[in-house]
Amino acid sequence: MVELKANEIIREIKRAGIRFVVALPDRTTSEHLLKPILQDRDLKVVQVCKEDEGISICSGLYNTGQRALLLIQHTGLLDSVNSLRGVAVEGQNPVCMMVGLLGKEPGVPPAQSKRYGLRIVEPILDAMGIERHLIEGSEDILKIVPAIERAYERSAPVVLLIGREPR
Repeated sequence: MVELKANEIIREIKRAGIRFVVALPDRTTSEHLLKPILQDRDLKVVQVCKEDEGISICSGLYNTGQRALLLIQHTGLLDSVNSLRGVAVEGQNPVCMMVGLLGKEPGVPPAQSKRYGLRIVEPILDAMGIERHLIEGSEDILKIVPAIERAYERSAPVVLLIGREPR
């Protein structure tokens, strides 16, 4: 597996037409992904205190014709399931999320993790009918743009699971 490069992720986010990154700093993506995004003149960052706020903000930006990405940790995703259900799934809003999987073991699928919180992420997304993709190496980067495009075409959420810390 080839290293996951933050600059490649940022390039693909921008190629997908994302102009706003709504973020709650997390330990998986903050250092090498969020910090460079904060310096990028093409992207505006909206920092939130709670992940469910981010879901609503992304939805609001969509309703003004803007594309946004919510950058959070998996624990925040779990905390925001009701908001995700109401605003994104039932409200049919293309909330695009990039979710850091803190503590995920290298090469181990999330569903087989020793960590309960990681094991339940994918089954919950599946039960909600939310498209998801694991981004763990550079070969996975090419999933980003098509996933975001499908979210906007279908007016449905998508979750990009970041399986290891980008560099």
